[in-house]
Amino acid sequence: MAHTRTPAAEPSIDVEDVSRVLEYDGERIADPDLDPWIADVGIAELQGLYRDMVIVRRIDIEGVALQRQGQLALWAPCQGQEAAQVGTAHAVRSDDFIFPSYREIGVNYVRGAELVDFVRAWRGEEHSTFNPYDINVAAGQIIIGAQTLHAVGYAMGIMNDETDQVAVTYFGDGATSQGDVNEAMIFASSFRAPVVFVCQNNQWAISEPVTVQAKFPIAGRAPGFGIPSMRVDGNDVLACVGAMRWALAHARAGNGPAFIEAVTYRMGPHTTADDPSRYRSKDDVEVWRGRDPIARLESYLRSVGGFDDQFAASVASEADRVGAELRAQCLALTSRAPLAVLDNVYAEPHVGLDRQRAEFAAYLDGFASTEPSAAEPGTEGAGR
Repeated sequence: MAHTRTPAAEPSIDVEDVSRVLEYDGERIADPDLDPWIADVGIAELQGLYRDMVIVRRIDIEGVALQRQGQLALWAPCQGQEAAQVGTAHAVRSDDFIFPSYREIGVNYVRGAELVDFVRAWRGEEHSTFNPYDINVAAGQIIIGAQTLHAVGYAMGIMNDETDQVAVTYFGDGATSQGDVNEAMIFASSFRAPVVFVCQNNQWAISEPVTVQAKFPIAGRAPGFGIPSMRVDGNDVLACVGAMRWALAHARAGNGPAFIEAVTYRMGPHTTADDPSRYRSKDDVEVWRGRDPIARLESYLRSVGGFDDQFAASVASEADRVGAELRAQCLALTSRAPLAVLDNVYAEPHVGLDRQRAEFAAYLDGFASTEPSAAEPGTEGAGR
């Protein structure tokens, strides 16, 4: 018997097909799904969101500058994604645990990371980031999508502890093509784990546009795993607060995981090792520049009397202070001697380690003697 196939619908990933409450020009509009979750957000809270986004952008700008000046080996910018990060992070409870990727500058700032923590890893220093348990945020994950599995495992632990905490994980659109993310959603759905998946769809997985890997909205994948989802304007910080509150409430009530696709745009390069002009047009960037999350919230605040010269000056002054402090703390870092990388590997002396130390010292001696301490033992554990 012959079988017929119904033609698939034409692909559609319209960036306008999102939930939002602030238009590009800052006009407040109604959204029946989001409005109940943000009804209590007043001017003071909005000003706090604005302040945080401006400071996060300043941290980002300073990080790029430090890398260009040779102080950092690499930097992963988040310019354009401040609303998706700051808005969602503000909704998370302090005892919830977050599992980020390597680009969540805004999330780490909202959670209280020290400024020096933003540069240690990119500089390759010892103890390269914050203590995760100080701010309930795991160290940034460089393996694409791996943090989603960690989040689900933590969430299953929450279930065993019988608490109402929630695990939250952040990842990009490119990560949704990785097996790890899909496996994480399978486990989360199967065990009804209290975890929120936050996909920051910034339109580019390094140089691959999202249209290559997703012919339909990414948020549409989650229901296939039995996970409710919301597709939200990731450049609307108020919408991001509302979406995250919805997702957290769903997970915290014992209803299992939730999924958010925050549609945004990476204004800068994938990392400072990338040249985005090779794969995207200036016109495309300018279109998204008109959707800037900071300018949008400023326009709304002005319309409700929450933005004046005094407030603007206060935010600018704070951003300047943070930028200067970040730079000072970065430049004050003292790198350990190269051989110190072998310190504290074992508790007791080890012949294999002694051999490696000798081989590494010989390798370092092969370079010009511009680094007089290169072949010396490290400052800690010397002679172990």
